[in-house]
Amino acid sequence: MKQNNYQSRNGVIKSVDQLNGAIMLSHGEIRRIEKITEDHPMAVTPHYLNLIVPNDPDDPIKKMAVPSFAETSLEGSFDTSGEKENTKIQGLQHKYTQTALILITNQCAMYCRHCFRKRLVGVGDEEIAQDWPAIINYIEGHEEINNVLLSGGDALTVATEELDTILSRLVRIPHLNYIRIGSRIPVVQPCRINDDDELVEVLKRHSQAKRIYVTTQFNHPLEIAPESVEAIKRLQGAGLVVNNQAVLLKDVNDDAAVLAELMTSLTRIGVVPYYLFQCRPVSRVKDAFQIPLADACDIVDQVKAKLDGLSKRFRFAMSHRTGKIEILGREGDRMFFKYHQAKDPALISKMFSREIDPHEGWLYCEDEDDEGLLPCQE
Repeated sequence: MKQNNYQSRNGVIKSVDQLNGAIMLSHGEIRRIEKITEDHPMAVTPHYLNLIVPNDPDDPIKKMAVPSFAETSLEGSFDTSGEKENTKIQGLQHKYTQTALILITNQCAMYCRHCFRKRLVGVGDEEIAQDWPAIINYIEGHEEINNVLLSGGDALTVATEELDTILSRLVRIPHLNYIRIGSRIPVVQPCRINDDDELVEVLKRHSQAKRIYVTTQFNHPLEIAPESVEAIKRLQGAGLVVNNQAVLLKDVNDDAAVLAELMTSLTRIGVVPYYLFQCRPVSRVKDAFQIPLADACDIVDQVKAKLDGLSKRFRFAMSHRTGKIEILGREGDRMFFKYHQAKDPALISKMFSREIDPHEGWLYCEDEDDEGLLPCQE
């Protein structure tokens, strides 16, 4: 598998010793990080490291980049949205009728501690696309698929030549209306875009054949650094549309003022606030980052009250095993939901409500194998 040269030549921090040389760690932190990274590796880019305030124990940027004690908790699941059951060919998922998702790499420039694919990223390539002729044949044979999402890992960490080859295959498929690229590169390693004219030219050329969207993930306004703004401008200048999918994260952005500033700042630089996701109950993530649904709903209501029409376009949603569920609001202990997308097309646009325990952070069913039902239907 080709690897992006930027990972080797830009001093990405991958060891505890390197990290301790950059930001002072306690002996307890060193031991915990060493233990955690035996199973889930660490990678912090120089750009992202520069955003961390070393002496601030509550620094939100540090929490997204540096392993913490809460990451030792195995509560939850490593596949909360049923990716395995929706895999048709290694690396190709087809859960929603119109969308094919392709995992093109297991690498990221930075290994975010809240990653919902901790089972995969930086660990193994058993789920990564290998048989491209079979994948292309599948998409060509399913004309209901009108868009493809390239993901991973981070789709912009693959070598420019490899990305060019992938896009060349996809843009020739007549029934595809557009292609999406999932990447946190503009946030964590903007030099990949700012210093690589070839990459920008490849994206520009293919965007003239098919509309290309980059879906990135800014979670905190401090991540919108000048280098990231420049990367966004270069993508937009190449004809790409940039959307943002943020994740609601405990002790990072679970504050109405912070989230309002994030959405306003994104809109200011022409990035569309697309989704705000409830943090999934992923093992080694849930305890560290998930907040209760009731609290989350209240925060989102407070955020939207602070925003104008363009900056509050985002949907608050969860990527559930049964589909993408929009969280509409609550009255007391009862919360209201609507399927924005669903594995079973009959569920799309269905609304339901449920009384939510004040401490519950997800929708669970008594029988998680009982497909076709509204989650936790009463």
